[in-house]
Amino acid sequence: MPHAPIYVVDGARTPFLKARNAPGPFSAADLAVQAGQALLLRQPFAPTDLDEVVVGCAAPSADEVNIGRVIALRLGCGHRVPGWTVMRNCASGMQALDSAMANIQTGRASLVLAGGVDALSRAPLLVSDEMTRWLASWSSARGMGDKLANLRRFPFRRLAPVIGLLKGLTDPVVGLSMGQTAENLATRFGISRREMDAYAARSHTRALAARGSQTNPAPDLDVPLDTSRESSATTTPTAATTATASEIVPLIDSRGTLYPIDDGVRDDSTPERLAKLRPVFDKPWGNITAGNSSQVTDGAALLLLASEDAVKRWNLQPLGRIVDSQWAALDPAQMGLGPVHAATPILQRHGLGLNDLDLWEINEAFAAQVLACLAAWNDDAYCREHFGTEALGVLDQERLNVEGGAIALGHPVGASGARIVLHLLQSLRARGLRRGMASICIGGGQGGAMLLETEAR
Repeated sequence: MPHAPIYVVDGARTPFLKARNAPGPFSAADLAVQAGQALLLRQPFAPTDLDEVVVGCAAPSADEVNIGRVIALRLGCGHRVPGWTVMRNCASGMQALDSAMANIQTGRASLVLAGGVDALSRAPLLVSDEMTRWLASWSSARGMGDKLANLRRFPFRRLAPVIGLLKGLTDPVVGLSMGQTAENLATRFGISRREMDAYAARSHTRALAARGSQTNPAPDLDVPLDTSRESSATTTPTAATTATASEIVPLIDSRGTLYPIDDGVRDDSTPERLAKLRPVFDKPWGNITAGNSSQVTDGAALLLLASEDAVKRWNLQPLGRIVDSQWAALDPAQMGLGPVHAATPILQRHGLGLNDLDLWEINEAFAAQVLACLAAWNDDAYCREHFGTEALGVLDQERLNVEGGAIALGHPVGASGARIVLHLLQSLRARGLRRGMASICIGGGQGGAMLLETEAR
């Protein structure tokens, strides 16, 4: 538990841009720099007053390997401000916040820019090991005879590239893709395709409502979304109470094209349309589709964290505080339950129930994964086995992902953990609420969670 208050002063993120089978218009550093410039321009201090910059990134490009330092320099922090990079798969952005917290708590820093970024559309295409060996042989060949001999051994069957992103989304220990782990959870907790699609449709509906759009058709949400299998009414936030717009910094590319909003949100993602999509990860009998999964996306989210002394020194007006954080681990084949394993110890430490919190953010890697988390909390046997307690009960879904999540907005892996922390604080403040939990599942069988409180305005 934090020994001193850790304040979230401010934050900003880019629009999340859907990968469309080609490199996107921005590198990862481009994304973070545009968000960071807008964020720092709002502050009473200069970039050189920062103590450090910590950035989470799951897939940095070869020319931005320590992307935290690249971003710090490009933001004008100067040579003396350290910049460094962390990686914890889907929670890399949350890990950056936690690392910044640790340095503030130990007195090594008092004002830190932290967050996450990924440009997944620019994930590399790789060559096979056989092709690599051939290239090595070709480069070492001497004389035209050796070159011609190598050409006769050219591995034409290996010309197809290896998609780096797909390799990264497959667990090397259990040999399952992230989608297959979600199929495991759907089977374990009896989550139907109809429930998954209804949840996915709701994510888009809520995201559209947060954007202030009145054009989207309301999907049929009669399908029960809580894990007790009882129907519950669903409402969407009004434009007056949304937080998304205040977070987003529009992007401008080198040609002057404006990217003002998340471009993966759809007004036609109804349960009926989603039901027509074919399974992706467990063909032909599975239930996880592109429609009820998070989108592959480019984006960045950055936050300013400060100690109490820094808040006083600069007369800052924080959004809120990070009260507590927790990391947890579990079977990689069940990785989607990570939020349960990370958030539950925080609840237990603070004597809280699920619905004692005003709002929740659970990153929507897959609809099945979020629904499985709800089912696990409401399962006596699961809670006794893993937490030594009876079931925590049913989480009120009017508190959960109230403005949509990664199914609608996208999941730029390095940025998502930071986005949900920033968005949760903004959502709490927009509604005049006080306390919430941000949680995320992590490839490799881990989970992360942060307990947040808003500051009085």
